[in-house]
Amino acid sequence: MPQTSNSLTDLAARVAELEAERELTLRLAQTDSLTGLVNRGAFTSGLCERLEMARQSGASVALFIIDLDRFKNLNDTLGHHAGDQLLAELGARLRQEARPGDMVARLGGDEFALVTDDTDIVERARRLIALLTQPHSIDGRAVSPGGSVGVATFPRDASDVVDLQRFADMALYRAKTQGGRRTSVFDADLRDESVRRRTLEDELRRAIPAGEIEPWFQPIIDSMTGRMVGVEVLARWRHPEQGLLSPAAFVPMAEELGLIRAIDEAIFEAACARTAPWVADGLIEVVSCNVSPRDLLDPAFSRKLIGRLADTALPATALTVEITETFLLQDMALARRHIERLASRGVNVALDDFGTGYSNLRALMHLPIQTVKLDRSLIDDVGRDARVSKLVASMLHAARSLGVRIIAEGVENEAQALFLRSAGCDRMQGFFFARPMPADEMEAMLREANGPAPRLAAAG
Repeated sequence: MPQTSNSLTDLAARVAELEAERELTLRLAQTDSLTGLVNRGAFTSGLCERLEMARQSGASVALFIIDLDRFKNLNDTLGHHAGDQLLAELGARLRQEARPGDMVARLGGDEFALVTDDTDIVERARRLIALLTQPHSIDGRAVSPGGSVGVATFPRDASDVVDLQRFADMALYRAKTQGGRRTSVFDADLRDESVRRRTLEDELRRAIPAGEIEPWFQPIIDSMTGRMVGVEVLARWRHPEQGLLSPAAFVPMAEELGLIRAIDEAIFEAACARTAPWVADGLIEVVSCNVSPRDLLDPAFSRKLIGRLADTALPATALTVEITETFLLQDMALARRHIERLASRGVNVALDDFGTGYSNLRALMHLPIQTVKLDRSLIDDVGRDARVSKLVASMLHAARSLGVRIIAEGVENEAQALFLRSAGCDRMQGFFFARPMPADEMEAMLREANGPAPRLAAAG
């Protein structure tokens, strides 16, 4: 009998041990490892439960989405370890700020959430902004990135979790575009914007198969001869009601909705088919296309890109794929593999927005990049601001020393063009030469006998 009692005791102990392990595993699965807060998955399920309870009781719920304002700059300057320290400390402060019944979560990156009742929204938001602007001691340095807050409430603003999160995100976006370090509460203006956005989303999904997204072209000019030597392909949406829309009006949305791949493929296919005869006739040497980082990281997209070149008889050596620093920062080793895959097939790779990020020169030294495009923000004051002119001249010298071709974009006047030519910039594009135009106009300009670009006065 005593032996049986001991066996039962051991069994009970083992059951308790297994239950404790199960609870620990469940808790870890629901917890953000860096901050100890609720993670995104647990936050979503917890918010669903909170709204259901509020629906049954007639209570209200407020969702605060919190985002640091300059977190990327801090990461780039001080390193990821310092960034992690900051996030961990911010998580601790938010936990201290929470009241009984509140839920605090880290949604990912530098984005956090607070779920609470909807009383004293203005006061809670004020306290959160004050908390975000308080200096943090990171490796002995005082850091104060500040932050922005977006707020939406249930049931006043939204009746379900999806809309509540979407509306809080919209409010956060408005706060950040207004300069940051502030709170924005969802309101009637944002509701109208939400309706417009939903409509635009539906129209964009329809526009791609309908062929409304079309390639436009801007010439690339040889700095010394003034001759058009290439074209850059740019997307335009010929909206049936709103008219012609620039990429800024739909590309960010397309990336968010996962439609950018379909747009890239449609634009690339149409551009290759149209420009292949221009290259064959000797009208241009280069066709330059922007490719999203998401697409370029997908081997299937690269294979399809090469296949499309074969289908349209556009030589791979005539194609330049423009990438941004965002692509490089994701994983330099991975970026190298994908760039080398394209380069091995004869495709040229250009680094866009050159001069705006710290890793650009490193990329030129370690990656098979043949061309850089000076960012238009650097061109605005060249030729009239001595300091800017010296900076651009030094960047041109650095790129030339590495054997890289340089293109300046955003050239809008003759003074800029003359300076860039005298400083050794190989090629230029911008409104001074021609605005983007549809294919028929571009071809007519290319076939015009008497030089399509403005002639520059003699340098010096």
